[in-house]
Amino acid sequence: MMPIWAKTFLFLGSLSMLLAVAMGAFGAHALKKTLAPDLMAVYETAVHYHIYHALGLLVVGLLLWRLPESATLRGSGLLMTGGLLLFSGSLYGLALSGVRWLGAITPIGGLAFLAAWLLLAIAIVRAN
Repeated sequence: MMPIWAKTFLFLGSLSMLLAVAMGAFGAHALKKTLAPDLMAVYETAVHYHIYHALGLLVVGLLLWRLPESATLRGSGLLMTGGLLLFSGSLYGLALSGVRWLGAITPIGGLAFLAAWLLLAIAIVRAN
């Protein structure tokens, strides 16, 4: 039986990849001709980081499935999830609405990403 946290992060990673592909396709086909180039670059950054961290969630889920239960791994997955919402979410919002203050949220998501990758590295070093 798959541990609940492994299943949770594998599910979130899969769902997040689905959304990232959809957002990328939407940007490439529907927004390319309507967004200003600077906002298109912001949108593309959101998609790229969305994909990288959705894959990160899948890695966390697989490690939680194979390694003993770890609060460090669980924390990594939670921070990646939060980082996705804050980083990519704020950039999507900025690009689609032009509301510049949303960019102030982005660094918080970036810090969550950094902390998530640090916790992942610590969990791997600690694993038997």
